[in-house]
Amino acid sequence: MGLTMHPSLAVHPGDWLWTEVVRPYGQNVSTMARHFGVSRQAMSALFNGHAALSAVMAIRFEKAFGVKAETLMRMQARYDLAQARAHEDKLEVGRLELT
Repeated sequence: MGLTMHPSLAVHPGDWLWTEVVRPYGQNVSTMARHFGVSRQAMSALFNGHAALSAVMAIRFEKAFGVKAETLMRMQARYDLAQARAHEDKLEVGRLELT
């Protein structure tokens, strides 16, 4: 039996990056977008939790701030799973009987 994490503990990595990494260094969305070579809209969507963190973006953060890309990707996976679990009762899939 595995342990189940409460969905409220799953934090979107964009929100975490914004509050714990980017803002403490005094950076803003526009500066980060320019530094990473992405649009301001893409960076804002990530920080606001409206876009998922991609592997490429995770590597950019690793290069810029030293935060391991693998850690950020695990955060994204936990967040995605928590979001899916919140709606799993709407999935009409039963157990497949294998013989």
